[in-house]
Amino acid sequence: MSGRCDRIVPLAVKIVVSGGPGVGKSTFIGAISEIEPGHSEGAISQVSVGVDALDFGRITLDPTIALYLFGTPGDEQGSCLWDDLAEGALGAVVLADGRRVEECLPAVEYFEARGVPFVVAVNRFDGVGAVELEEVRGVPVLECDARERASVRDVLGALMDRVVGVRSAPKGRVAMVP
Repeated sequence: MSGRCDRIVPLAVKIVVSGGPGVGKSTFIGAISEIEPGHSEGAISQVSVGVDALDFGRITLDPTIALYLFGTPGDEQGSCLWDDLAEGALGAVVLADGRRVEECLPAVEYFEARGVPFVVAVNRFDGVGAVELEEVRGVPVLECDARERASVRDVLGALMDRVVGVRSAPKGRVAMVP
């Protein structure tokens, strides 16, 4: 026995999934997570009865990288958790409901103010037509179906493109990713 460990521990990358209440954050995380998406448990879940629960999921991209998805509470009572969730996050997805797009603006303002790269994804609910927003404050807006793994994967891919664009832009300038 050589005494060395050959086990690869993947790099943990944190992604925050945010938006207003009932916008599909739990569904979005559940559609792509390789583990059963978790909700907050124990004392937190007792306190959060009647509020939007905190969700958690994981995606292993390869043996060296794992994405951890954290869903923010969608109501104002849970906003005190946002700072903890955003700490160390590589980026964020702001989900919006095409019928209530204005409800995503607090999340847009939050991530904008903290310099966290993000994309806005309008969740297609049954019977809701296409949303005609090309961007929100300079951030690309994508359409997605939070129930479909491929759609969620595409949104996360767009977020990674944005993260790379923001991180490689000269200081003081934000690169726009098409």
